[in-house]
Amino acid sequence: MTNTKHTLVALVEDKPGVLNRIASLFRRRSFNIQSLAVGGSEQSGLSRMTIVAVGDSAQIEQVRKQLDKLINVVRVADITEEDMVTRELALIKVKATALTRSEIMQIVDIFRANIVDVAPGSLTVEVTGDEDKLDSLIRLLRDFGVKEVSRTGKIALTRGSSS
Repeated sequence: MTNTKHTLVALVEDKPGVLNRIASLFRRRSFNIQSLAVGGSEQSGLSRMTIVAVGDSAQIEQVRKQLDKLINVVRVADITEEDMVTRELALIKVKATALTRSEIMQIVDIFRANIVDVAPGSLTVEVTGDEDKLDSLIRLLRDFGVKEVSRTGKIALTRGSSS
């Protein structure tokens, strides 16, 4: 069995301690959470969690079943094999001089990203897309000097009508 990235989506009660219980379950199983994004959902009082973890299918299925048993978890699914829409957001602060500013702006434009802050020695770029797009932009901007990067982690929904 090979280890692959799995995307789990959980609908959980919006209550204190839920995130801690879920993270503890992964810790007890010696799984590293590569990405975790939590926010409100379409239902009042419920939050949607998108969790990315690496493991073989059997291990991830075992974790999914254990998550499903947690009291504050309404529903959890491994959507790795599903047709899904995924996005990630990153803010990237890049060193910028009068000489490099226009070149950075051209690269940002190619990636359909936005400049959200301009300072005398830097530009802050906002970009959304899949993981590869963000990694590619960051790689190109490293030549100018990346000062800081903040990423949200993957969020995901399955395509089409929901059940």
